[in-house]
Amino acid sequence: MTDSIDDDLPFLTALRHDLHAHPELGFEETRTSDIVARLLTEAGITVHRGLGGTGVVGTLQVGNGTRRIGLRADMDALAMPELVDRPYRSTAEGKMHACGHDGHTTLLLGAARALARDRNFSGTVHFIFQPAEEGRGGARRMVEEGLFDLFPCDAVYGLHNMPGLAPDEIAVVEGPQLASSDSWRVTFRGTGTHGAKPHLGRDPIPAMAGFLAALQTIPGRDVDPLQPAVVSACSIQAGNPQALNVIPETVEIGGTARAYDPQVRDQLEAGIGRLAAGAAAMAGIEADYHYIRRIPPVINHPDATARALGAARDVFGAKVRTSFPPSTAGDDFAFFAAEAPGCYVWLGNGPAVEGALHHNGAYDFNDAAIGPGVRFWTRLVERELAAE
Repeated sequence: MTDSIDDDLPFLTALRHDLHAHPELGFEETRTSDIVARLLTEAGITVHRGLGGTGVVGTLQVGNGTRRIGLRADMDALAMPELVDRPYRSTAEGKMHACGHDGHTTLLLGAARALARDRNFSGTVHFIFQPAEEGRGGARRMVEEGLFDLFPCDAVYGLHNMPGLAPDEIAVVEGPQLASSDSWRVTFRGTGTHGAKPHLGRDPIPAMAGFLAALQTIPGRDVDPLQPAVVSACSIQAGNPQALNVIPETVEIGGTARAYDPQVRDQLEAGIGRLAAGAAAMAGIEADYHYIRRIPPVINHPDATARALGAARDVFGAKVRTSFPPSTAGDDFAFFAAEAPGCYVWLGNGPAVEGALHHNGAYDFNDAAIGPGVRFWTRLVERELAAE
């Protein structure tokens, strides 16, 4: 098996560079999904297209084993410019693979090709190539359109590259891995007036200031200190910089909230609304509040984690980490893990220096991680679906 993967590395590296040079945003991954479907078909793997629009699922059944597992790779890029001039730099203006999904797609294709060649297992593996992970809801849409009805799984696995770990390292940890990722919006509605005559209106600006000043009391005073929580205001729209003598009618504020625990998630939602209402009441104005639950937290299941850990130790030996801090980022793999026991692992991407960080305009997936990543996926299938 090792030799066949080694032989495939030049092809997979070139493929990764090609995907990097042609990034596509969520639900627009037509070229990427065409490549995925073609390579799966050429490998003799049954292909299903259309879930989530551009999603692709490849199914490989070998022997008479009854266990079925799913392996997931995300395919989409981000709407941001690439800042480094490399030979395979993005050819799409304002789009780039700044989170390594080009690498994730390559790893799963490499594993599919290796497993189809060697067929050293007995059971069914579904290779799930998901669109629109970056905030556009691809996993949820695939589930809603019948992913697990069409392709039942006894367990489902996800993988993400992680700067800060070496390419020959992997972290497999039970419990929380990624936080819930929710959005919130508050609109303070006052009465606009002349900036020199504030007594003739109802100014929403002080309400905004009081609300923002109080916002961090939610994670600081409402939430158990032993429970992680993040509340951030990330957007403020108020007034017109060309009209500095006008008190505006409205102020719009938006942000994000993150938690690992469902109760803490509820506390964040309630707390933001309470502070918004209180700030509005103090100013004698109105507040509209909307909390949007986007992505649940990713919590690794004990059984699935134990299975992934066995495969990781076979491939990485002593370089497996079983203790690694969870991320406050979100990943909609959570919707897959809600349908079957799930495990999400972190594959090393090299030093976490400037330019090697996720969502950075200089980021690049580390090609040195292709071999270890393919071997992990392949070994996981061979262990999970061991031939009798």
